Amino acid sequence: MNPIAQHVTGIQHIGLPTNDLKKTTEFYQGLGFEVTFETTLPTDYVAFFQLKNICIEAFQAIGAPAAPGKSGAIDHISLDVDDIEATWNAVKAAGYTPLEAEIDSLPYFENGVRFFNIVGPNAETIEFCQIL
Repeated sequence: MNPIAQHVTGIQHIGLPTNDLKKTTEFYQGLGFEVTFETTLPTDYVAFFQLKNICIEAFQAIGAPAAPGKSGAIDHISLDVDDIEATWNAVKAAGYTPLEAEIDSLPYFENGVRFFNIVGPNAETIEFCQIL
């Protein structure tokens, strides 16, 4: 098995930039999604929406350029991994260059998340994420 794939357990979430987090929240709740986590960071307002096995992270930048608001405006695809350090090593060994100098973390959910990103051939960001 591919050394990277052996640590990927599924899609963690799809990152969606928005210019109106309240409107986005109402829209996804109307489709049956539940808000599972909300926070305010120095740079963004963030909300996670869950419907069965689908998770969307919507974020509204604070004082930054507006989200594109057009088709194809997904910011990133996050892959759920079982061991972020082993995934980091496998990604680097396969010749990919993480955007971060080291594995990053955020205070999301109960115990936080650890993650890093690479860029795909179409300028898409792929995030590898472990919820702690």
